[in-house]
Amino acid sequence: MKMTFIDFGKQTRIVAGLIGLALAAVGAAFAEKSGEPSKPDSATVNVPLDESAVSRGSLPVASFAPIIKKVAPGVVKIETTLTVQDTGGQQMPGMNDPFWRRFFGLPFGPGAAPRQFREHGLGSGVIVVKDGYILTNNHVVDNASEVKVSLQDGREFTAKVVGRDPKSDIAVVKIAASDLPVVPMADSDKVEVGDIVLAIGNPFGVGQTVTQGIVSARNRGNMGIEEYEDFIQTDAAINPGNSGGALVDIEGRLIGVNTAILSRSGGNQGVGFAIPSDLARNVMVSLIKYGHVTRGYLGVIIQDVTPVLARQFKLKETRGALVGEVMPDGPAGKAGFKEGDVVLEYNGKTVPDGSQLRLTVAETKPGTVVPVKIWRDGSTRTLDVTVKELPGSEQLARNSGDNDSNDNGTLNGVTVADLDQQARREFDIPAGVKGAVVSEVEDGSASAEAGIKAGDVIQEINHQPVRSAEDAVRLTEHAKDKHTLVRLWQSGASHYVVVDETGQK
Repeated sequence: MKMTFIDFGKQTRIVAGLIGLALAAVGAAFAEKSGEPSKPDSATVNVPLDESAVSRGSLPVASFAPIIKKVAPGVVKIETTLTVQDTGGQQMPGMNDPFWRRFFGLPFGPGAAPRQFREHGLGSGVIVVKDGYILTNNHVVDNASEVKVSLQDGREFTAKVVGRDPKSDIAVVKIAASDLPVVPMADSDKVEVGDIVLAIGNPFGVGQTVTQGIVSARNRGNMGIEEYEDFIQTDAAINPGNSGGALVDIEGRLIGVNTAILSRSGGNQGVGFAIPSDLARNVMVSLIKYGHVTRGYLGVIIQDVTPVLARQFKLKETRGALVGEVMPDGPAGKAGFKEGDVVLEYNGKTVPDGSQLRLTVAETKPGTVVPVKIWRDGSTRTLDVTVKELPGSEQLARNSGDNDSNDNGTLNGVTVADLDQQARREFDIPAGVKGAVVSEVEDGSASAEAGIKAGDVIQEINHQPVRSAEDAVRLTEHAKDKHTLVRLWQSGASHYVVVDETGQK
């Protein structure tokens, strides 16, 4: 019998079958965290963090009503609108006759333009900063042309998408309001299996709903839901519309952002997953500060240690991450790693499996020197590795649903990435071409109208050289002139285009 993972939000995504243990390219470091949980930069946003563990000696309780009254105002409903183009299929015979155009006023036939229609979605969000910053899931707001936020007190706002991180399924939206009710954040590392939790969101559009359960498991990975997984599992009921909502402890502190369920029927069956608040918080701070999440790189291919492998490598315990391949010019290769090494500790912390190592590296700031304890030839040794930035880290040069009149960015609708070897192979880009590769262009955008498409390489913006995706983002931020001169490498040659966004909203 097949099992399905379901993410609820604007769209429903289903991944059939449990995903087994897989080789993983280790990498990913969030810019704001190195080793221990970092505190947000005060120059960007202040996100209070309660690092104390939840009280575990006062149960049972007569009612959760006092907690709900405190937390519920900080959980919002998010409604999205997505404009979808219907290219249509073959028309019925005779539909190109002017007779039909007279009555319907629509173009028919082979030359007909694609029709557009609107698709609506529903999700939830959590206010974590009183000045209007809201955490939700990326899949709730992905590609939305409009995002509406409704508060419990009846107020409604049009929200701006500050940033999205598809790899962790976290997004940050902002509304123009102040002194809002917030849900305080707890240290999710201190959550334990058996802790009572409450899930708050807007399932099925019926209105704000609270369900209760316990933490069923921690550090769930290898689920095949997202690229970076460290889920809190809970049996609290989570249903369509709950995505992006709050998972809180019995003191009313946010410990997770609800994101998916494991189900045979499509409804809740007691196996739900939430992104830990520590992970969500670090992604959020990076999105607010930089507009993207910087990821790091070790340069190794790893796998989990199975009992059979543990015996072959003479390990005392079945844990760690086995190195299957080392990139010669990568950070690990330069530090002396070899195929067959088993990573036991990273930065002083035990490595239980490959998934956790990958995530831990994801929480290390690029440039940090980290001690790594390995098992090699029957004994342990420690290697110092300097974590680098993951090649090809995507950076959005646009903010979906951006309705902020003060945002003067250009090249909206263009997604760029660093020009690494994978991109060169995929788009057949010569080694001598430098710049940022275009990975996606939004249909109907001014950039698409100018002829920019996926696989192009942006070499200059307004006569300024572009060497990386970060350069491209920086050169398009806060531009006064909506006419952008872009030098592109396209179809084997370089040429200039002008992107005119004066008529774009």
